Amino acid sequence: MGQITRRRFLKSSLIATAGAYAGLASRGSLRAAESSAAEVRLAVLGVGGRGSGHMREFQDLPGVTVVAVCDPDQRRVDQNVADYKRRYEKSVDGYTDLRRVLDRDDVDAVSIASPNHWHSLMTVWACQAGKHVYCEKPVSHSIWEGRKMVEAARKYNRIVEAGTQQRSCPAVIEAAKDVQAERWGKVRWVHCSRLNSREPIGKVTEPQPVPASVDYNLWAGPAPMTPVMRKSFHYDWHWQWNWGDGEMANWGVHYLDDLRHILGWDDLPTKVVSAGNRFAWDDNGQTPNMHFALFEHGDVKVVVDIRNLPDPQRRGGREGAVYLGRRDGNYIQCENATVRISRGGGGAYDENGQRVHQYRGDSGAGHTQNFIDAVRSGRREDLNADIEVGHLSTAMAHQANAAWRAGAEASVDEVRESIKSHEDALNTLGDMLEQLEGNSVDLAKTPFVLGPQLTYDCRQEQFVGPNAEKGNKYLKYTYREGFVMPENV
Repeated sequence: MGQITRRRFLKSSLIATAGAYAGLASRGSLRAAESSAAEVRLAVLGVGGRGSGHMREFQDLPGVTVVAVCDPDQRRVDQNVADYKRRYEKSVDGYTDLRRVLDRDDVDAVSIASPNHWHSLMTVWACQAGKHVYCEKPVSHSIWEGRKMVEAARKYNRIVEAGTQQRSCPAVIEAAKDVQAERWGKVRWVHCSRLNSREPIGKVTEPQPVPASVDYNLWAGPAPMTPVMRKSFHYDWHWQWNWGDGEMANWGVHYLDDLRHILGWDDLPTKVVSAGNRFAWDDNGQTPNMHFALFEHGDVKVVVDIRNLPDPQRRGGREGAVYLGRRDGNYIQCENATVRISRGGGGAYDENGQRVHQYRGDSGAGHTQNFIDAVRSGRREDLNADIEVGHLSTAMAHQANAAWRAGAEASVDEVRESIKSHEDALNTLGDMLEQLEGNSVDLAKTPFVLGPQLTYDCRQEQFVGPNAEKGNKYLKYTYREGFVMPENV
């Protein structure tokens, strides 16, 4: 790249692949690491609801200035530029093409709150351009590209933090210390759940127009530019596989990360079986709204229980289901107590259900500050959720999704047989069946989809053994020309 300036290089590469920014990392944004008091200049990539929150959260931190916002929807750009000016009585620059943001020498870091399918490529491009990165959960759209994020962060020596903010929650940090020290005895089993209620996304039978304010090529990026088959262009992509990863990776990943944190895992489960379906709704969504997975990690079995239906005839009602006395979080059964942690805190409970210790939390309110502190120190060791941590927690969600997508329709008896080795899994199935009955679901018309038990090799980051090929095809996507994730970042 010798005599080519970064600006000239970018202008010549707007139609190039992800490798466009390779070699730039040493030429940019290390100003912020020179002093613990240095100003950090940040750009926000993706300014929907979460990204608008990023703009305010980072701007409100001492010594941080948001200098740019970017979104392929010009309307959102204009709204956030105007909102910033109203709030802070100064201007922020707006863009629709993130590559123009990455060309700026005065941007030290970016926060990413785009749709899932962009997270990994944005992160890799930003690292190659010399920027530090805060990336919303789920950090990746597949296990393979999540590993590329880690490789890019290491190669270009960037600070990259996952937006799983509960890593910074005092309650989870304290519970992790206690459980790993066996304060409550050895862990016997774990139930991880998110039992909220959503509405169907509606059904269209013909392609819908892309909003006039959206550059669809830039919105799609690495993903297919297929016709839009959903009523709402924004947000409802979460429930379609080309762009989203369902509730397992949307909300579930927060509690999967808590689970890995509390149990002290630096790897992933090696066995998984998954079942569920999109019950009761006739809409354009593709991801399951009732989804459970039984994982095995050494001697510990974990049920992950994600549901989006109401429970009209039982506790929970329109808000969702209640199981094990809880709607959300982790229920960790130890020898001498049960540790129950959800967003904001929790406690340890004796066999009579009496709380014997309280874990006080703040939902990870200091997580963005943790990122800025690490940018200033230049030490990834200071991060509470380094990108490899985020990659592995997201990968666990991808394991569950791949195991389900590898499946086929099955009877309740077949589902029950596949999980008979674990009492909590059987109890979970029974509870799901009661909830489905309360929603008038006819399992003869809409049966469970059950995946085969899959074995995962943590070193290879893929499934191995029987039925591996059925799961592995969901561990990597193909990419559109101009937006290809490179094999060598």
